[in-house]
Amino acid sequence: MRNELLKIAIRQTGLLIPNDWKTKNDPFEISSTTSVLVANCIKLGFTFSEELLWEVNKISPKHKVELLEALKEVTGVNKNWTPLIKEWDLQTERSFADYFVTAFANVFNTKKNSELACGHIIPHNVFPLYRFNGCPFCGTPFETEELDYDFNGNELKVLELWTEERLQNYLKSLLESPVALDATQADSLKVLLEYFGLPNTVIIGIKETMVMAVDALVAADKGVMASLLFTSPNDVLRYLWYKHTGFLQLVEPKTIAKRMAANSRNRQFGMGREAEARQQSVKNLKLKFSRSECRMYAGWMNAIKMDIEKQCEVMHPKRGMWVRVIRALRLAEYSKKKGFERLAELLDVFYNEVYEVWQGQYETSRLKSNAEGTFALLKQRPGLFARSLFSNMLWFGAEQTLLHFGVVVDQIPSRLLFTLNMYAEHYFDRKAARIVKPLGGINKNIPNNKLLQLYSDDELKAMQSMIRKMTLEEMRKRYTVENKENQTVYIDQGLYNIPLAIGDRSESVQDMSSALMGTKFPVQGSAVRLFLQWGEGLSAQHLDMDLSCTVAYSNSTEYCSYSRLVIPGCKHSGDIQHIPHMVGTAEYIELDLDTLLKNGAKYVTFTCNAYTNGSLSPNLVVGWMNSAYPMKISRKGVAYNPSDVQHQVRITNTLSKGLVFGVLDVQKREVVWLEMGFAGQLTQNLNLAGTETMLQKLEAKLKVGEVLAMKCMAQGMELIEDQNLADKVYSVEWSRDTAAVSKELLD
Repeated sequence: MRNELLKIAIRQTGLLIPNDWKTKNDPFEISSTTSVLVANCIKLGFTFSEELLWEVNKISPKHKVELLEALKEVTGVNKNWTPLIKEWDLQTERSFADYFVTAFANVFNTKKNSELACGHIIPHNVFPLYRFNGCPFCGTPFETEELDYDFNGNELKVLELWTEERLQNYLKSLLESPVALDATQADSLKVLLEYFGLPNTVIIGIKETMVMAVDALVAADKGVMASLLFTSPNDVLRYLWYKHTGFLQLVEPKTIAKRMAANSRNRQFGMGREAEARQQSVKNLKLKFSRSECRMYAGWMNAIKMDIEKQCEVMHPKRGMWVRVIRALRLAEYSKKKGFERLAELLDVFYNEVYEVWQGQYETSRLKSNAEGTFALLKQRPGLFARSLFSNMLWFGAEQTLLHFGVVVDQIPSRLLFTLNMYAEHYFDRKAARIVKPLGGINKNIPNNKLLQLYSDDELKAMQSMIRKMTLEEMRKRYTVENKENQTVYIDQGLYNIPLAIGDRSESVQDMSSALMGTKFPVQGSAVRLFLQWGEGLSAQHLDMDLSCTVAYSNSTEYCSYSRLVIPGCKHSGDIQHIPHMVGTAEYIELDLDTLLKNGAKYVTFTCNAYTNGSLSPNLVVGWMNSAYPMKISRKGVAYNPSDVQHQVRITNTLSKGLVFGVLDVQKREVVWLEMGFAGQLTQNLNLAGTETMLQKLEAKLKVGEVLAMKCMAQGMELIEDQNLADKVYSVEWSRDTAAVSKELLD
């Protein structure tokens, strides 16, 4: 548990000194063990702030070793980073004929060379075996090399002092976040709740966070207290489904089964396992509960204060799931017991369907073009009014719709107001593509609203302008009435390039440092090195993950992958198809920016795929390195150096077969961090138009610096350029805590 707490602080560029590590010892000079620790941390790409340095100097050597081990685990230096090809930066001769001759030799057992450890025979003069760390035919590695890393002269990441009190404040910030937590924050929240428990005075921001709070209470045997957090039946269903699948959102069982089946398709004849995968997923999704669990859920359902008919209406959209859940939890049996009278009434009304559904009334009124009736219904549910605002503007007309929306705009959460502001321009553009991500699915391009064709360009631009004016004016009003805490404010220029985190539910964990999706990383040198590491802790098996990239030119595209190791400006380290026992394995791609720029490349898309049946391997690590100085490659091809890593992520619970994890803008020499899942075994399955749409969507987002400046102007605070003279400093480091950013800017 202590090690997990250390990792949470490192994600926020901090280093935790627990309370029980502190001693009364207060030396006047830096000890030799502290100096050694600092030297080793510099090799990993980290250094200490002055405050942290003196606190570390007070702790025992044993605890200093624990800090170093945590940093080593986070940076992955204990993993195996040996690729298939030695010195892969030098071109390795390969052709289809080599594979054909080798396959012929193995089928007819023509032993003209020694047999490799994997059992394959490599004929003379086919593959240059001295250039490989394993079998070039089946991609099984035999050799590993210990990682030799050192500081490469790049800018060091400065670690700040974190205490247990600061961790507790971070826990409170996560719980109060008004937007959905990404996978990194959710992972941190689980650990913090397990260690500190649920604070008594905190107000939980959203439903997904509430689910993790309930789980912490149940784990602490406080299930009765958890009932106080539920306000509707779907809250109970959300928690039940989270415990069963690990997803914080209500992903339908059929969606999960469909995704698992799709991930088990294989382009090789006879290798697909779609039917088996679907059957297995259906089996895994079967609901089974003990008597104590059934009683706990029945008690929660019985304690909900919401009106019975309202509860049934809330349950209606997930009626199929609820029927399964009611049977599995034996709720009909418990409803007959004394004290469960509300549960009995709920089941009676639900099964007899003696309730009205708001959504049905709304759709009926809208299809009849009954504007007054439709808007009267929408005013009952301001959040749904905001989510359907754009389509209703096209259906009923902009002025009439916004007139009614203005009545309830003060009830709309600020995250929805900012979302409307950010996507209005994109939505009301007939030529712009739209991209969505259904629950449990992958990113998809969808056609624009056909009603856009009824309006002229000027009318559509007027709609964009009206949305921006209304939303910004409402946010200014809200900022104006907030208490003014400072007179002078400094805003780091880097914040004007960081998008406001709204609606980005990342499925990957960022262990080294956190960044918001859409963050731009400048390329310091002339090379970017992609890396992929997977299979650590797993037994030797066929588990083929592929690292690839797509180079886009004005009129064409090229792919660098296992099937084409070398293209102009890109070199691949070789395709590994079988992982070695327990240590994992790695692949790399080196991008030469000078060559790419010379050839007219516009951008390079970074991707990874699961070639084997199933989704991306859990705990797979992917990212890129960049350095102002030349990056080394050992004789065996090991090319990883933690001090050169610019950004990396770890895959956790995902249904994705492929993932886009970055886009390099060749001319601007910057990498945009994004996360976009797609289907298919190959990078060629990626729809590049979807990537471009995703980038446009991220670019359209309001930037943190812009919103901060608007807030300061509304409150009459002065923006100054000298951070040393400011009452409040908003730095790039501050923005790494996305929960704190959301709490500062959103209600």
